Amino acid sequence: MPSNRSFTNSPGFQQKLRTVYNILFAIFFVLASPYYFWRLRRRGDWQRGFAQRFGKYDAPVKQSLTNRHILWIHAVSVGEVNLCTQLINALEPRVPNIKFVVSCTTTTGMKELQRRLPTRVTRIYYPIDLERFVRRAVATINPQAIVLIEAEIWPNFLWRADTLGLPVLLANARLSPRSFPRYKRFGWIFRPLFRAFVGVSCHNEEDAQGLIAVGCKPESVRVVGNMKFDAAANFSELKSLDVHKILLQAGWIEGAPVIVAGSTHDGEELLLVEMARRLRVKFPTLFLVIIPRHFERCKELVKKFKAQGIKSYNRTDIFRNVQLQPGEIECLLVNTTGELKFFYELADVVFVGKSLTAEGGQNPIEPAARGKAVVFGPHMENFADIARTFVAADAAVQVADANELERAVGDLLADPARRAALGQTAKAVVAENLGAVTRTVEMILPYLEERGMHIVPLAANE
Repeated sequence: MPSNRSFTNSPGFQQKLRTVYNILFAIFFVLASPYYFWRLRRRGDWQRGFAQRFGKYDAPVKQSLTNRHILWIHAVSVGEVNLCTQLINALEPRVPNIKFVVSCTTTTGMKELQRRLPTRVTRIYYPIDLERFVRRAVATINPQAIVLIEAEIWPNFLWRADTLGLPVLLANARLSPRSFPRYKRFGWIFRPLFRAFVGVSCHNEEDAQGLIAVGCKPESVRVVGNMKFDAAANFSELKSLDVHKILLQAGWIEGAPVIVAGSTHDGEELLLVEMARRLRVKFPTLFLVIIPRHFERCKELVKKFKAQGIKSYNRTDIFRNVQLQPGEIECLLVNTTGELKFFYELADVVFVGKSLTAEGGQNPIEPAARGKAVVFGPHMENFADIARTFVAADAAVQVADANELERAVGDLLADPARRAALGQTAKAVVAENLGAVTRTVEMILPYLEERGMHIVPLAANE
């Protein structure tokens, strides 16, 4: 009797699976489209490049791809765009004749692509995963290879690449506590998709075993470390924002302590404002900067704060040459994207959001790389190994709830030596974990060479 796995891997079953998937996805897309378009409109600037989501590209995009060896890199949103930028910077000297095409899913991701990458890199939106859109997109881009940043698994896209014999690699792969059980439960769908990856780079041995468990071939998986360390430690980007001036205009007193709360989620902002109110009894000049993970929430937050008698101000309004007086506002809301790292520079204490009232956590490496005292809550599931590394090295403080957060922040504000020690240790942890981008490049290069691209030996670049 054939095994159940061999049956689900059979061509007949896979073809039926594709048919069922496309029918169900089309139904789901129609039903979900009002919410999908509402989210696009809410984030703004959704019209530009909208047709690209359906695999339609204008003449300038098509002309930029003519007679070129193309590597298609997909970076979902802002976090993946940061990694993608580092990867391109490392690949370009090794493959000088390559043409990079980078796709993303969100409008915030696209803004980051446009800001961070040169015009020679073609930037597009990733196609909606319906067969005709994917076919049209892949036919237009005509890549020699594809690299996906982290675990972005869309069946039609991967099926099309497999049909055309295109090598697909997964870089900086991770399986979140939510996604791993799903991939295991629906292994009859996902195992063939994961098995199709010719190369997979991941953070550690635990991740490697998880990826193999969901279908990746053991020989394709490489433990290279976390590319986020390299991205956070790269300070080559020109400083395009005068945070010092912005804070002074917002009523900050030179030398006064600053708390920066980065990538916050719903519920955390109010807790932080209330915490800052109580801490100002001891630190009267304390200044609070809140940077929500989704900048469009700032409008709602301003209304919510106003209803509760909390005075706040949006960072974009600072451009209007407004000069606020010290104590006039209780917090500055940063309603822009891509500027979090600049605000970290002036922070005395950094709180990492989505870790107190929501699950998952956000990236603590960026403030750590800048030598800041970092505090996060109990929910760091998406960065569990990184959080453990920092806490074990006494390079960050993890708290259990809002009460502990207030105590920890108060203690750090009162102890400059402790803040400095945390920051220096955090920088050392980041330095010890560099090199994942270089190792990922070495994984990718053989597949580019197989597809006819000229590879410059590493010694020629040194």
